[in-house]
Amino acid sequence: MRGLEISRAYFETYGRPMLDSDFPDLLPYLAAGFFGAGSECFGYDDEVSRDHDFEPGFCLFLPGEDVVDRRRAFLLERAYSRLPREFMGLKRSLMAPVGGARRGVLRTGEFFAEKTGSGTGKLTPLQWLAVPEQALAESVNGEVFFDHLGEVSRIRACLSAYPEDIRRKKLAGALLLMAQSGQYNYARCLAHGEEAAAQLAVCEFVQVAMHAVFLINGKYMPYYKWAFRAMRTLPELSIEAELLEYLLTTGNDEETAEEKGRVIEGIVADVIDVLVDRKLTHANCGDLEKHAYSVNDGIEDPEIRNLHILAGV
Repeated sequence: MRGLEISRAYFETYGRPMLDSDFPDLLPYLAAGFFGAGSECFGYDDEVSRDHDFEPGFCLFLPGEDVVDRRRAFLLERAYSRLPREFMGLKRSLMAPVGGARRGVLRTGEFFAEKTGSGTGKLTPLQWLAVPEQALAESVNGEVFFDHLGEVSRIRACLSAYPEDIRRKKLAGALLLMAQSGQYNYARCLAHGEEAAAQLAVCEFVQVAMHAVFLINGKYMPYYKWAFRAMRTLPELSIEAELLEYLLTTGNDEETAEEKGRVIEGIVADVIDVLVDRKLTHANCGDLEKHAYSVNDGIEDPEIRNLHILAGV
């Protein structure tokens, strides 16, 4: 079983009965679920994932102290800590994993503030541009088992996708960097005899191309080690993952470099086709830089539109 399934089974076996019997007065204010940091919250965990920070558990979310005071929160924390430490062959750790507690009793506002800088899910345009995308992904992944107060679900709904102007700003920046690194700098670095710099250009192109594909799909790109896996599940342009992997895993001898140049242009052409199809650009050419500025021109808010085109990347 995957971590998310184990978490739900552990909650239904031990967590829900504990809440029903010992904290019926708190139930109207609680939410339970399993989301945040860790491959298991994305459904990407496997046997290798079990070597660290992998244990049975779930998250219990409480509103602020004005609703549930410290004493009741402490009693709930103590009850959670007394739940069985072994389940389905897995053991709960006695100490919090590196980076802080990922499971257990958490204050809703504190959890989301740590991820995004806002405990309410409301972000300013500059915050939307600055928050690491992987943190947004961790705020809305996994599953909510129940949410009687509705606060957790409301915040997750607010954070579920970029506002359109922000998406466009980030997409414009990613497209511009794709053009610079792939359509221009890769071949020039090789012409200068700078093979290492050429490979850096490839790495840059792959990273920003993946980012662009996620943005086109209206999805957050997760932490880089899961990005390829996540990209393969996207409805649009998922096939590009194989081509991007080829760019990363091949050398730069003359014959291969020529092929990589063609692959880069093919990826760019595919991206442009989708941009045109979705009416995200009004440019009519194969120069991705021009499409980047066209995407930026479509931003409605003049303050966001007039920020540097790379403000979102």
